[in-house]
Amino acid sequence: MKAGIHPEYNDISVTCSCGSVFTTRSTMKKALHVEVCSACHPFYTGKQKIVDTAGRVEKFRQKYGLKR
Repeated sequence: MKAGIHPEYNDISVTCSCGSVFTTRSTMKKALHVEVCSACHPFYTGKQKIVDTAGRVEKFRQKYGLKR
């Protein structure tokens, strides 16, 4: 790597609205506040629901022969 052209990485604290706090590295110099993190996002917690609009999921399952 060339010296002097890359930004300096700092350890910053990330705080989620759920109360979870973790440390990461970033070019930012101040703390970061986020609304959703891996501790509270439905995809990562296993609480994600499929919203079936107009039977599209069922139509896909019938078309490709997938079972529930």
